[in-house]
Amino acid sequence: MQKSRLGKCALAALVIVAAPLVTSCAQQDPMIVSGVTDDYRTRHPIIIAEKDQVLDLPVGLTSFSMTPMHRTAIDGFLSNYRDSGNAVVTIMVPKGSANAGAARSTASEFAKFIRGRGVSSGRLQTVHYDAQGEDSAPIRISYPVMKAQTGPCGQWPEDLGNTYENRQYSNFGCSYQNNLAAQIANPSDLLTPRRMTPSDMANRGTTIDVYQKRGISPEFNQISEVSY
Repeated sequence: MQKSRLGKCALAALVIVAAPLVTSCAQQDPMIVSGVTDDYRTRHPIIIAEKDQVLDLPVGLTSFSMTPMHRTAIDGFLSNYRDSGNAVVTIMVPKGSANAGAARSTASEFAKFIRGRGVSSGRLQTVHYDAQGEDSAPIRISYPVMKAQTGPCGQWPEDLGNTYENRQYSNFGCSYQNNLAAQIANPSDLLTPRRMTPSDMANRGTTIDVYQKRGISPEFNQISEVSY
């Protein structure tokens, strides 16, 4: 009987000693837990940065003037030029290539055509790039614009099978952020709101008059939870 009583006392002592240990294991530092990010918007943020709009136009060995295809391509390329804030347009002409002579002649017509589309001479420059060994190096036209963009996708630093923490994988949300950034017409909308346009006073007055004359329809009273 005494031996049984001693065993019960020892078991009670063991439970009392072990309880603080279990409690201490359950405690977590809130600063450490909250410091681990699991948000795709933080891993793949949309940033506003300057990026070049680029158009490469092929030039044949014996083509010494613009073609209708060139005119159509440049016209479309410059359709949003005004949104860039009249940035500098650069024409890069190949040198050392087999079509270098044709490219120089064609580039001068490009410059004339671009000036005719409203780009001033002070905002247009022609430079050369080394294209040694190429037969038909293209003429590149570019100008910088502010764009919403994210980093490149396809980063897989960890094994996707490691899911015991039940957290988002590194590349999760990257394509979504990229697609969202590509659809933003005016990147400055992400920074500051636009000024509100003035209201149409005539339309507002007409709408209010119609509402006041119509009153409250019986149908609305039937489906409404408020008694008027």
